Amino acid sequence: MLGADGQLIVDTRPHTGRSPKDKFFVREPSSEEHIDWSESNQAIDEDRFDALFDRVAAHFSEREAYSLDCYVGADERYRMPLRVYTELAWHNLFARHLFITPERSEPNFVPEFTVIDAALFTADPQRDGTRTGTFILVNFGRRIILVGGTRYAGEIKKSIFTVMNYLLPLRDTLPMHCSANVGRAGDVAILFGLSGTGKTTLSSDSRRPLIGDDEHGWSADGVFNFEGGCYAKVIRLSAKAEPEIWAATHHFSTVLENVVYDESSRRLDVDSDAKTENTRSAYPLEFIPNIVTGSRAGHPKTIVMLTADAFGVLPPIAKLSRDQAMYHFLSGYTAKVAGTERGISEPQATFSTCFGAPFMVHHPTVYAELLGRKIDDHHVECWLVNTGWTGGPYGVGHRMAIAHTRAMVNAAIEGRIRDEYDLEPFFGLMIPKQVPDVPSDVLNPRNAWPDRSAYDEQARKLAQLFFDNFARFEAHVSPAIRSVAIRPLARS
Repeated sequence: MLGADGQLIVDTRPHTGRSPKDKFFVREPSSEEHIDWSESNQAIDEDRFDALFDRVAAHFSEREAYSLDCYVGADERYRMPLRVYTELAWHNLFARHLFITPERSEPNFVPEFTVIDAALFTADPQRDGTRTGTFILVNFGRRIILVGGTRYAGEIKKSIFTVMNYLLPLRDTLPMHCSANVGRAGDVAILFGLSGTGKTTLSSDSRRPLIGDDEHGWSADGVFNFEGGCYAKVIRLSAKAEPEIWAATHHFSTVLENVVYDESSRRLDVDSDAKTENTRSAYPLEFIPNIVTGSRAGHPKTIVMLTADAFGVLPPIAKLSRDQAMYHFLSGYTAKVAGTERGISEPQATFSTCFGAPFMVHHPTVYAELLGRKIDDHHVECWLVNTGWTGGPYGVGHRMAIAHTRAMVNAAIEGRIRDEYDLEPFFGLMIPKQVPDVPSDVLNPRNAWPDRSAYDEQARKLAQLFFDNFARFEAHVSPAIRSVAIRPLARS
């Protein structure tokens, strides 16, 4: 359906998000020793892949297909030539928005990786060795990705992010699930965060040109965007709080996934979650007025790690030491709130290592050690920012005001927070005593709860969850990181 402003509105149901349990890596000699085989990185045999590839090829031979030659990576030294075949035309438009397209056709273009997306082809698990009819198969030996059984276009984007997460560490370059922007003085900031934490919203700032909103590499020369577009979550999008994303979402040719609209006027209802909470807007970077030409910049001066704490106990902003930054990078904490998934009646902690566990192919400590070296080499300041709840957990307290969060993030990035802190006892965090343009009573979460003993109980609960999650990393990290790991406090 064409929206009132000329957007392309598509319905991907029943798949309205990624299918991580349906992703497999082909077990083959060139990559086998590098992959961290785990629940996130499942193996499939080469013979199974080859047989399914032939069935997908037969499927394509009977219908039109759409092809796109493009690049992933704005830095020519690290970019990857990519060819994308899709059976749905709008999937190819999505890829054109999200990847970097050459200004003119290149007759000698040679892809280093190929994506084949057969959205309407369904696998037979018994025959093909898949879990369901949906599949995302990555073959590093043949340099092919097979996707099928889902119309959700995010699988194309994230499968390529997965490939970059495999290739770049082998070249001493850190792939990151983060947004990035830069100030007038060349001060680069990167913002890590899982979906729903505000990564796209907080990096889209009229005062700081955007490098990119989701996927970047950090090389010996600086930061570069993997993509040529943005894939923004738009549920309850606000024209006042997020004007750049709002304008891009109402732009001709933007692809909108599962956004509700009025059938008569074709105007959007971005507040509705009737189809899914995960409504998405895909558009090229040039739809954002304030972007960095070339999508590259220097080394970051500031790292912000975003979390949406639905327990309501983490401070809205805290300074991190280098070792704490590596600890929180490995932890990758946020929380799901009640009502977002069936069976969730209270906040549930989510730990997604490196703020992107489903896309990390090597062992998580490979990425953490790269991050630690870059923090040391470039003297980077690190902050933890909670965009979630305060004054109580979800359902009792309230969401952090976006105006306060934006003010805190900008003050941290611009070096306007005084070096005066209170030590928070449960998580060992340094809470600033003052932040410009933010009321002081907002900064200490315990003071925001009407019942402080209830806060203490909730904080102990979250600290225990951090402690339990980090047990799988303790044997793999340095004593310095173990020394800053969160440990539960006994009740007084």
